[in-house]
Amino acid sequence: MTGQATVASSPGASVSTHVLDSTAGIPAAGVDVVLASWDGGSWQVAERGVTGADGRHRFSGELASGQWRLTFATGPYFERRGIESFYPEVTIAFRVVAGHYHVPLLLSPFAYSTYRGS
Repeated sequence: MTGQATVASSPGASVSTHVLDSTAGIPAAGVDVVLASWDGGSWQVAERGVTGADGRHRFSGELASGQWRLTFATGPYFERRGIESFYPEVTIAFRVVAGHYHVPLLLSPFAYSTYRGS
């Protein structure tokens, strides 16, 4: 990722996430998450965050319409827990038009799943 994107205003467009460790049955606290937008040629970092004790993070900026992605640092999360994992990071790309986008990540050392939440 290069540069620093401006999170341009699109009324009501926002994003949050919730990371759950499905192997342990607990929220995945302390996972670094990067929100980036596609500018037509490269990904631009808009904001960085870390999941809280409840595994959640809500980004503060309003999102412009277009293509966005969340990148989760899953490898370090499992390393801190002393667990070998296959994915050093998980990236989820999605399109924003308007409204709120909740992007959960169900995580285990060798698999993950996601969906558009509410």
